[in-house]
Amino acid sequence: MAALPDFDIVLFGGSGDLAMRKLLPALYHLFREGMLAPGARIMSSARKNMSLAEYRASARTQCGAFLGQAFDAVKWESFSERLFYFPLDAQDSDSYHSLKAALNEHAERIRVFYFSTPPSLFPVICSNLGRHELITPESRVVLEKPLGHDLKSSCEINDLVGGYFSETQIFRIDHYLGKESVQNLLALRFGNALFEPLWRREWIRDVQITVAEQLGVEGRGEFYDRTGALRDMVQNHLLQLLCIVAMEPPSSIDPNAIRDEKLKVLRSLRPFTAEDVATKSVRGQYRSGAINHAPVGSYTDEPGINAESSTETFVALKAEIDTWRWAGVPFFLRSGKRMPERVAEIIVNFREVPHSIFDLPSNSFRANQLVIRMQPEESMKLFLLAKKPGDTMALEQAHLNLDFAGTSQTRRLDAYERLLMDAIRGNLTLFVRRDEQEAAWTWVEPILSAWSASPERPKLYAAGTWGPAASTVLASRDGLAWNEES
Repeated sequence: MAALPDFDIVLFGGSGDLAMRKLLPALYHLFREGMLAPGARIMSSARKNMSLAEYRASARTQCGAFLGQAFDAVKWESFSERLFYFPLDAQDSDSYHSLKAALNEHAERIRVFYFSTPPSLFPVICSNLGRHELITPESRVVLEKPLGHDLKSSCEINDLVGGYFSETQIFRIDHYLGKESVQNLLALRFGNALFEPLWRREWIRDVQITVAEQLGVEGRGEFYDRTGALRDMVQNHLLQLLCIVAMEPPSSIDPNAIRDEKLKVLRSLRPFTAEDVATKSVRGQYRSGAINHAPVGSYTDEPGINAESSTETFVALKAEIDTWRWAGVPFFLRSGKRMPERVAEIIVNFREVPHSIFDLPSNSFRANQLVIRMQPEESMKLFLLAKKPGDTMALEQAHLNLDFAGTSQTRRLDAYERLLMDAIRGNLTLFVRRDEQEAAWTWVEPILSAWSASPERPKLYAAGTWGPAASTVLASRDGLAWNEES
């Protein structure tokens, strides 16, 4: 990998959880790999009033815990010399003066402004950056989700940010797109001839996309209760993954060529009617149960959650894409908290052979599957049937393990490492374009509206299970089942 050019990155919200858990560790890894130019600077800003020494000490402690065995005290000491801290109230224009003076020491450099703050602060930060003339032609801005809570608020934020940055300077981040396994799905689909003839309705029975978490709201109760699983996970992460699976081959690897094809998928999603919401969507909320044999409380017992809350912590949807390639193929999307395991995966279920010559008990084996797993470990496996050793023609399931970690000597990049590098280099391929985001909100809004208008509360499910029974029914209407149930 080629080293990055000189840059200054400004982390608004630089003392927060995301900075300490993901952003600074990602930059530390890039430093260890020799990717950071000698003069590259990391400038953190937050309201907390502390000295540079205090900030560096805090970063060492917090990042060290997340880095684990990758933490090297000597290398961290050298890395921390690039860390700078600016106590700054994002809404107070006068507090930007010290940041301005530091940035103007190298006015010609690439500047990356990373907004790891509530979206309500995005416009005022942009306004203050503009007022102090800190936005240069070589500037980029990285926006963390969620961008609004509906289409209208999303458009308002984009309009305000777009008043200061051009669309080619705006990097709307979805860290799932930076995962190695998602990148490998693109390579598998468009770098090989093997799957293209099979990647269509004639050979694929259904697609399941699951992002499950064992954790609850973990101190984010006030935020999560205003958001819910549909806004927090489906509108961005799961729909982006669906686009990668379903998009047509782009004409090139050019960012807009890829994002044009993703947009076509989003615009081809069949809109939900009020009747569809009743039969093709499930919303749930976890009650008390057990995770890893340890008791956990219900959602409404979490700090910051209204006891009468009807916010969903689980959502399952049947999505349909009205194109020649995908007509009739259900895409099942599912995300939830307090699930039995932490997993993010895409499962492509192929159809059964039209006529089996083998004596197999009914439903004794799954059909051929491609399983792309993004967490906790990244992997890709193709499940097939093969002859069982012995003197009979009995079949058993086997899989081809596309073990990228074992076959390559190159260290696999964390999603934030890759996305930060792309933002610094100005590569928009893995970032969400405004029209994509608005198309996703357009599809999700009828579901949100129907849920809001319905007196029915989310269906309860025990913590440590795969959601309410209605989720099983959702798949069974098509004669199908979720992967763990099949």
